[in-house]
Amino acid sequence: MTATSAILDLFFVMPMQHTNNLKMQKIYLLLILSLTTFFCFSQQTFKVTYQQLREFEGLYEYANNTTLKIAASPKDTLLYAVINGSKYKLTPSGKDLFLNMSNENVRFFRNRAKAIAGYISGKDTFKLLSKNVFFPKTIWYPRLTTAKNFNYKYQEPKEYKDGLKIGNIQKSGLDTALLSQMMRKIIDGTYPNVHSVLIIKDGKLVFEEYFYEYNKDSLQELRSASKSIVSALTGIAIVKGLIKSKNETVLSYFPEYNFENNSEAKKRITIENLLTNQSGLDCDVSNPKSEGNETEMSNSDDWIKFTLDLPMVDTPGGKGMYCSGNPITLGRIIEKSTNKLLPDFANVHLFSPLNISKFKWNFKPDKSSSETFCQVYLRPRDMAKFGLLYLDKGNWNGKQIISEDWVQQSLEKHSVVQGVNYGYLWWIKYLDTDGVRYYGKAAQGNGGQKIYIWEEQNMVTVITGGNYNTQSPSDDLIKKYILPAFNKK
Repeated sequence: MTATSAILDLFFVMPMQHTNNLKMQKIYLLLILSLTTFFCFSQQTFKVTYQQLREFEGLYEYANNTTLKIAASPKDTLLYAVINGSKYKLTPSGKDLFLNMSNENVRFFRNRAKAIAGYISGKDTFKLLSKNVFFPKTIWYPRLTTAKNFNYKYQEPKEYKDGLKIGNIQKSGLDTALLSQMMRKIIDGTYPNVHSVLIIKDGKLVFEEYFYEYNKDSLQELRSASKSIVSALTGIAIVKGLIKSKNETVLSYFPEYNFENNSEAKKRITIENLLTNQSGLDCDVSNPKSEGNETEMSNSDDWIKFTLDLPMVDTPGGKGMYCSGNPITLGRIIEKSTNKLLPDFANVHLFSPLNISKFKWNFKPDKSSSETFCQVYLRPRDMAKFGLLYLDKGNWNGKQIISEDWVQQSLEKHSVVQGVNYGYLWWIKYLDTDGVRYYGKAAQGNGGQKIYIWEEQNMVTVITGGNYNTQSPSDDLIKKYILPAFNKK
């Protein structure tokens, strides 16, 4: 119960003899109104105009000798920290004071001329480096048109000779009316921060739309969807005999380390345990008390040692616990087994065969990657190729890129992570729509990055987005506007 409701309860349950006293009623009424006003105003966000927010714009120092930009949004009158192209909301809380998405204070400070000179976050102070920054209008609006004037007209995806076959939606079985509704909802802001939506049906790209500043050539963050790429590379390395078996023990690959909290159980952790997030290490993103905290790992000098130093809280192959250190360790095992940097191995054996010529992957598992997370950046069309590769059991245009057996194993249930069935760094999910359940396999990452395989529908859906650390609308878009087309009438 709030203090205001407590006062209201007090007023309405007063004895009858007091309610006859008009003066007393007025006193209580004034008390209620004053307290209500106080609580309402105390809970309101600090008001600031767009022009006032622009005073904070600029290029600033950031953690680990990196930089970030601060941008003022004309759309929602909020500040955003722009880190490697990703936007994170800063909500006004007081004069020169903002709250980040973790509800922590970010306080700006001024110089003697009363101009913004930098900001303080936690115990760290960061200086303003330059006011000379430019933010295009496209980063704030899904399309440079008003929602009222938007009239969606379907266009068949273009052929770019990138290995994807093109088809028309009219022959796909998808519902064009539903997709038009989806487009209007994205444009009017009902579903914010959606960067792209692509659909492959029956082996052909039939739907392709981009929003905000993104287009077909924009590299998108995969975030944790990168884990499924690591899974694919593990399978390729095993089939090529570079890694002997998924049953090999993990610690045997790191003789150079003296591990903390070593035990017989830790020595039994296998490559497969990393693939299924069943290492047994005290590393669980859903447990705030876990020693394997991702922030702690990201700021450490050696992510592999940080991970493998953790104490054991379960036996290998036991409870499924979502731990980013597991695929990071797998990446280093692949490098050790192949004598190649992980991105180079991926380029030769996965990306080039899929005609993926543009990507970014800085796999350096130390504090230099604290903001990029060792993730893969791909174009959405190339993400769709990866999904189609798995839908077609590892075959791409007649060439077996990943063994069919590995694809099958990867997409089977091996564990349960956060209440969801889990394969080899793939999520085994379902979405319900209008009483019909659709089963899919997903590579997914923070912000709304989704590569879904729908085997029964012979379909791949790709959605990318920027809803970092908040609820993504990606699943909603799929279950409300894409999957219902296949409901049995």
